[in-house]
Amino acid sequence: MILSDGAMKEYLESGKLRVDPLTSEQIQPASIDLRLGNHFLKVDENKIDSIRLDGELPYQELVQSEIVIPPHSFLLATTMETVSLPDDLTAFVEGRSSIGRIGLFIQNAGWVDPGFDGTITLELFNANRLPIRLQAGRRICQLVFARLDRAAEKPYNGKYQHQNRATGSRISTECLTPASADE
Repeated sequence: MILSDGAMKEYLESGKLRVDPLTSEQIQPASIDLRLGNHFLKVDENKIDSIRLDGELPYQELVQSEIVIPPHSFLLATTMETVSLPDDLTAFVEGRSSIGRIGLFIQNAGWVDPGFDGTITLELFNANRLPIRLQAGRRICQLVFARLDRAAEKPYNGKYQHQNRATGSRISTECLTPASADE
């Protein structure tokens, strides 16, 4: 079940859900708006010839209050807010329609697991032929919360737990299962 504004406020007031810092204007009828932080990462294209899943990616780190995303470019960003989910809530990251209408696609793999604690790393893609200029502090996306039928038996405690800035892919740290000879 998707949480309403009243249910989100109850979770926030009880301390079970934390979104910090948070203003009352960020609470929408069925979501909470999150704002763009000032930490960004972009793949350093001058240090690699291709992106591989079994190697670490070199990133260029940017800390600034304004960023320009060139046309057809990809960038990692972070939210201003730290989010802490209880074991019985999950959240979906959705772009705001006003942002999507200018051609900025926002993701974070779309999902925040129960038990997650940290800032949200956002994946930004400029689908336009013009650059898009963004300022830290602007509402950029929204979290839609859903209550699980019961608390998660294994709440999230993975490789992105407690991140406090844009965090690059850690896919190269995943354990690989060797392929069998039949495959």
